[in-house]
Amino acid sequence: MWGKLTSEFIDIVEWTEDRPDVLVHRFERYQNEIKMGAKLTVREGQLAVMVNEGQLGKDQVADVFAPGMYTLTTENMPVLSTLKGWKFGFSSPFKAEVYFFNTRIFTDLKWGTPGPATMRDPEFGVVRVSAFGIYAIRIKNPTVMLVELVGTKAEFTVGDIEENLRGKVGSRIKEVMPEAGVPVIDLEGKVSLLGERLKEKIAPDFEKFGLALTEVQVQDVGLPEEVEKAIDQQGAMRAIGNMNQFAQYQAAQAMRDAAQNPGTAGAVMGMGVASGLNQAMGGLFQTAPPAPAAGPATPPPIPAAVSFFVASNDQQTGPFTLPVLQAQIQSGQLQRESLVWKPGMAAWVPAGEQAELAAWFAQVPPPLPPH
Repeated sequence: MWGKLTSEFIDIVEWTEDRPDVLVHRFERYQNEIKMGAKLTVREGQLAVMVNEGQLGKDQVADVFAPGMYTLTTENMPVLSTLKGWKFGFSSPFKAEVYFFNTRIFTDLKWGTPGPATMRDPEFGVVRVSAFGIYAIRIKNPTVMLVELVGTKAEFTVGDIEENLRGKVGSRIKEVMPEAGVPVIDLEGKVSLLGERLKEKIAPDFEKFGLALTEVQVQDVGLPEEVEKAIDQQGAMRAIGNMNQFAQYQAAQAMRDAAQNPGTAGAVMGMGVASGLNQAMGGLFQTAPPAPAAGPATPPPIPAAVSFFVASNDQQTGPFTLPVLQAQIQSGQLQRESLVWKPGMAAWVPAGEQAELAAWFAQVPPPLPPH
């Protein structure tokens, strides 16, 4: 009879299961009865916490055991011994709960912005940006985690807290990206900086749960399609370099090829190519008209197409024909407030006030008013 009774009490307390998603495991035993003098085994990568009969709170969480093997006595359970009132030792079974905590780093936890973050960019205006990545956590304070998260659950997994943590990371990145002051075109090159800023900002929120945020990675930044197209267009223009010099080079090549073709057809072709390039590039290759002959003044010929000069970086550029100006408006190179001038105008005026250009500006959204 006595052997049967004593066999109901625990002699060895340990946790050997190694499922990768379990953060906390409660050691199960009928009525939680543990024999005084039982062996407690805490393996590497674990912590053990003994709780007084399931009563949680700052005054109820009992002793914490680091990795090692322990013989449970009143000497190595000072908190629990005080709660139980064992002043003169104790040898019969007692009731307590043992929670094992997995202290390894839990990696590859995913996060993403719940919606695009609104940023003000000096080049593209107001832009909506999204981001996603991964983060890693580990248990830092088991008693805080037991009280704040685990409660009386027999098992607490990553899935029980992952959605909450993912929301914290995803929401805070929407604050970090605008605060970083990085232009949207450079965000993908600053993902390491964004990850560090994000970790600094939200680590205290994780510590409130007894967790340490060990790493945050920003793996990708998503830009609107129209911004990506504008970036591609700007890259192509930078690759070409000086547009005026590029056009002159193209015209010179065309005229050289035509000159190598003898006969009237080649000459006519050369003149046609040069004239076409000259018109497409806004009359870059127009030569100064000859001085008027003596005699009564006559009006100049009517121009074949409307063209404007554009003020850029305090310098006069152009003239540019309307098709060229339309392409500049669509790419964002020509703004409503850019100053333009054409023959017959008394002064330089904003491009958005010109009737010939207003229709194209109407297809481009204006910048949002300041708050």
